[in-house]
Amino acid sequence: MSTLVIKDLHASIGEKEIVKGLSLTIKSGEVHAIMGPNGTGKSTLAKVVSGHPDYTVTGGDVLLDGVSILTQEADERARAGLFLAFQYPSEIPGVSIANFLRAAVQARMAEGEEIDATAYYKRLYAKMDMLKIDRKFTSRSVNEGFSGGEKKRCEILQMAMLEPKFALMDETDSGLDIDALRIVSEGVNTLRGPNLGVLMITHYQRLLNYIVPDFVHVMWDGRIVKSGDKSLALELEAKGYDWVKKELAAATA
Repeated sequence: MSTLVIKDLHASIGEKEIVKGLSLTIKSGEVHAIMGPNGTGKSTLAKVVSGHPDYTVTGGDVLLDGVSILTQEADERARAGLFLAFQYPSEIPGVSIANFLRAAVQARMAEGEEIDATAYYKRLYAKMDMLKIDRKFTSRSVNEGFSGGEKKRCEILQMAMLEPKFALMDETDSGLDIDALRIVSEGVNTLRGPNLGVLMITHYQRLLNYIVPDFVHVMWDGRIVKSGDKSLALELEAKGYDWVKKELAAATA
């Protein structure tokens, strides 16, 4: 079993502190959802854990299987088993999905080890069949001219090929209509299992109708202030976040 442990994490961009003492433990096989209003630090958390260079960690630690990853570059963290699904995936004109994925898989291999083309395509097509993705998809340039659903489906395929220990999914439901949301959720649920831990960041409970989390956390002002199960997400959907704000105010009064 793998573990991702975030311990009293503090992180800033420039002079502004955004993550303010956040702690969370995710184990293999678990799906955690983080919800909260805009500006509470949800996306920043995913970027900091994955090693985005714009953010500075000023306190705390992030441990992957007991090893601190804060001194590692983003590519080292990826090779160690982290995967970040972006809210707004970038286009890479002229680079086919097949070649992009091949380069990503090669980058994870030991120095001097070369990918076997036949084995690679056999595995790629097996993953695409599992995710119900048309094989013609891989000839297209990465995200170029893609719909929101196609971009997210491309990321699910990347996750399937790279087989990370932990996937950080930053607002995967952003920009998706109901049909695209269902298709992408089916892909995530297909990959869900005992060897993958998932941290989903979302504003909306609707995603959690399709990918049912084991744990739901409310993030407020850079911290996790409330945790529960799927019922907490339903409560937030029905009542909004004002009641959380009132509870916090009463606790500090």
